[in-house]
Amino acid sequence: MTLRVAVDEQDGWAVLRVSGEMDMVSSPVVRQRVHDAVADGRHSLVLDLSDVLFCDSSGVSVLIAARRLFRSCQGHLRLILPAKGAEDGSHVNRVLAALGVRRLFDVYPDVTAAVDDEALPLSA
Repeated sequence: MTLRVAVDEQDGWAVLRVSGEMDMVSSPVVRQRVHDAVADGRHSLVLDLSDVLFCDSSGVSVLIAARRLFRSCQGHLRLILPAKGAEDGSHVNRVLAALGVRRLFDVYPDVTAAVDDEALPLSA
């Protein structure tokens, strides 16, 4: 399945809606879009992965690098995982949990919650 990345803005947050598979071939596209957002002065980003069906180690690497980038510029990175993230056993959530990195990310159930500064992330 082809990776697609749509860029949007909501309530002052840049929103990258990713769908398809994040693998060795497609993950650099996501990495570039994250870097483009920061280069454009965006320091609040939601990565909506709710339509990602597969994520290998290169995809996880992109997520970790994005986290590091946003921390370095005192920004905010929030994720939306497939099937409500921690509430369900989606592939992406299982991969992040198996690698022990799920706890590094603030995960929200949907974009509306992710851009709400009062909303709390889902538990790891």
